Formats: sequence, structure tokens, C-alpha cells
Amino acid sequence: MVYSLYTEKSIHVFYNTYYYLTMLDTLDLKLTLDKETYKTEIEALMRQLRSLQKDCWDNQLPVIIVLEGWAAAGKGKLLQKTIGYMDPRGFNVYPILAATEQEKKYPFLWRFWHNLPPKGSIGIFYHSWYTHVLEDRLFGIETDGSIPLLMRDINAFERQLVDDGVAIAKFWIHLSQKELKKRLKTYASDELESWRVRPEDWQQAKEYDRYGTFAEEMLTYTSTGHAPWTLVEGDCKRWARVKVLSQIVAVITQALDRLRLPKTDIPSLPPQTELQPTEPDFLGKIDLGLHLFKDDYKQRLREAQVKLRELQLQIFKKKVPVLVLFEGWDAAGKGGAIKRLTDTLDPRSYKVHAFSAPTSEELNYHYLWRFWRQIPAQGSIGIFDRSWYGRVLVERVEGFASELEWRRSYKEINEFESQLTASGYVIVKFWLHISFEEQLKRFEDRKNNPFKSYKLTDEDWRNREKWPLYYVAVNQMIARTSTPYAPWTIVPGNDKYYARVHVLETVIHAIETELKQRD
Repeated sequence: MVYSLYTEKSIHVFYNTYYYLTMLDTLDLKLTLDKETYKTEIEALMRQLRSLQKDCWDNQLPVIIVLEGWAAAGKGKLLQKTIGYMDPRGFNVYPILAATEQEKKYPFLWRFWHNLPPKGSIGIFYHSWYTHVLEDRLFGIETDGSIPLLMRDINAFERQLVDDGVAIAKFWIHLSQKELKKRLKTYASDELESWRVRPEDWQQAKEYDRYGTFAEEMLTYTSTGHAPWTLVEGDCKRWARVKVLSQIVAVITQALDRLRLPKTDIPSLPPQTELQPTEPDFLGKIDLGLHLFKDDYKQRLREAQVKLRELQLQIFKKKVPVLVLFEGWDAAGKGGAIKRLTDTLDPRSYKVHAFSAPTSEELNYHYLWRFWRQIPAQGSIGIFDRSWYGRVLVERVEGFASELEWRRSYKEINEFESQLTASGYVIVKFWLHISFEEQLKRFEDRKNNPFKSYKLTDEDWRNREKWPLYYVAVNQMIARTSTPYAPWTIVPGNDKYYARVHVLETVIHAIETELKQRD
């Protein structure tokens, strides 16, 4: 079954069958390990893990370990064993609790993007993003109808990380109902351990079959080729620890082996300087002669700014997040449009982020990491002066991203924007378009104006020489990433008055449309 067919109706069909616990039922929970064998194997595994940790650092391999399973399955003690021999400078542990009020203002994956391990480090998630399809579902925080989209987004999240070079090891530690109740009673009766037993843990025991069904469904739909689950027989703690540690060692070893393989040449096409007859020329269809007279400009600008200020209050009250992206040619007027957009807004509920080349820290993560960290919260406006589209523009044209990377990013970008709009975001994307001749005129004006000359750099002139390459890249970007939920708006920019008003009126229309849908 694929996600396009995975609807709420199919969920009910899934529940009405009798195979939904088959995967977990096949586990032999009677498997045990004697103390002597356990001691020998655990020592050897810990030495291997310490050595592999250094190899990860030397090879700049990021690793994510996900520990999921029943309450009292021994995840805490396992975690202690895992990090016992490791250098604490090379790993971080993230105990995932219920989302805070601040975290609830963002898409559910936002807080996990914040805690990704950088290259060379190990991130251990004690519970994880899977909380949203397990406990949150058990307690009605998430509904059955939302689960398919959550698992779709989780699969996309993990695939993006693995494609970017992250090694992921995911574990579900399974307990029998009898063992679960026994351990909860033991912990609850121990004054040093009782604080660890939550009401939610007893609820798992009480609704064992229902929670097991949720787990089985999660395992079925999120065990993928790039991030498979390892099912662990957990009734014997010694067996579970050795199995988990053995698999962590195996996953890291395999990832390091892949890094050491000789790089094969990936066939690539020469840089494309013109569009093929089958490719749409979106920029060529824009009427750059559109203009506004100054008096009309002043009136429409004033009306639009007043309206936008009124809408700012409405989106704050209704907790609507708005994200406005500006891309365009050098000297196309992005800065002027942003200034008019923000002139009358309350500065307490909007932020402008100007993105340039990634820093050395940002290069240690997936390229979307730095943008996830800056998306606006509910009820506020985020304005991005350039964005993740640099991946398929400057990074593509200048060779900072490989052909495999920038071609893959079209899908990653669409997934990212889909996750945002599914969480209620209004996304408005602008490409400010000017002619080749108008750009030259503006460059010359800047060069001769002492107050604007700082805006003109050698890089601007170099980019101008590659206009044909960028022209193709922009058209292909629009063709591949203009979606019903996040369409591109190409702004005729030769006349700055027309461009500025067009930007404001487009943002107003997008916000009004979303507000009407929420009424």
C-alpha cells in the first residue's frame, strides 16, 4: 500500500483485518542470555563502539540512534550502557518529552531539526518523532486521520537525512504484556525508581493491545530501505542490550564502509545554457512593460500597507503563520519590496532573515537545517531574503552542490513546503524578474552612486556573465516547485513602483484566502 492510497478509509480496513500484530507476534520473547556470555559480549561491543565513535569523527559521519519501545522496556539502562565507554564530547542525548507550548507553535518536526547531530557526532533520541504516532495517538492528541500525513512526513525527514549522509539506527524494544505489568509494579514499589513510572505508562499496560496495534502500524509504514526498524526482544534485558549494541555497531560500520568506497563518476550533463523546446519559458512570458504612475503607486501602496497592517492583527489572533520568500535577479528590487512590505507592520510579530552563503557551522548539517530554524511561529510573519532555493540556483550554477544533490532537492523542497502548508502556513514565493538590459542600467547606477556602490560586488558582475545558466535554472525551478499549495509569483520588476505594489497585493490576497478558509 502506498501513501497516495493510505486514506482514513484504509485505516479502518487495516483495523478490521487480523494480521496487524503479526510482525511483533513473531518475536520470540523467551530468548535469553546468560550472565557470562553477556559480560563477554557487552565488553567487546563497548570497545568497538568507542573505536567507531572516533572513526565517525575522523570521517565526519553523523549518526542518529532512535530508542523506542514499551514503557519500562529498559531504554534508560540501555542508554547508560551505550554511552558508558563513549567520549561525551562526541554525542548528545535527547530525551523527548511532550512538546512545550513554544514548540506547539511550529510543525511537529521543527524541534527535531533543531537537535540534529552535526557531522562527526552521534545523536541519541530517547523517544523521538515517533511519539506523535504512538502516545499522542493513544491519548487523542493526534487523531487516526492525521497519522498517515505524520508518517509520510517522518519518512521524508529520514530519507532526506540519509541521502545527505546520516546513518540512522532505529529500535523498537518489545515486551510481553505480563512483563510490562511486572516491571511497572516493581518500579512503582521502589522509592528510588517510582518517580520514573508515569500515569501514561500504566495506560500503555491497560490498553496493551490498542497501543500494540499503533506500534505495529508505525513499524509497517516507517520501516524503509533507508531507515529500517530493528525489532528487539526485550523480556530479557541482557539479550536486548546486546542486540541493540550489536546493531548500532553494524549500522555505523556499514556507513563507514560506504564512505570508504571509491567514488564512482556519476554521469552528468553539461551546464544547460538554453531551454529545450519542451521546457516552458515562464520568464519569457512576463510583460516587463507593466508600470504604475507615481500618483497611482502612492495611493495603491498606502491602501495595501493599511490593509496588511489590519491583516497582521487577524493572523495574530487566529495563529496563522505567514512565510514570504524573495528570490530574483541581482538588483531586481528585493530590498525595496521588503521595505515597503514591512513599513507599517508591527515589528514585534515579523522578522526579516537575509540568507547568504552557509557558514562553516551550517555546512555540518542538511542544507534545510538553517531554514527550519528560522521559520515563523504561529501568528507571525517571516520574510526570507533568499531561501532554500539557493540549492537549485547559485549552488547548482556555481557547482557548490553536485548534480545528484541539486536534482534531489526539488523533491525535498516540495516536501518541506508541503509540511509547512499542512501545518497551516501561508507560503508566498516571489521571483523578481527584470530584463538583462535593466539589470545593467541598475548596476551602472549603483556604481556611480556613492550611497549605493556598496551594494554592487564583483560577484554580481560574475553572476551577470552566467545569465543564460541562471535563466534556465530559474525556469526549471519554477516548473518543478510551483505547487497548488505553494505557487510561484513572477513579479515584473523593470518598474519598481509596479513591482512593490504587486508584491503587497499578492501577500494580502494569500492571507485573505487562508483566513476565509478558516472561518
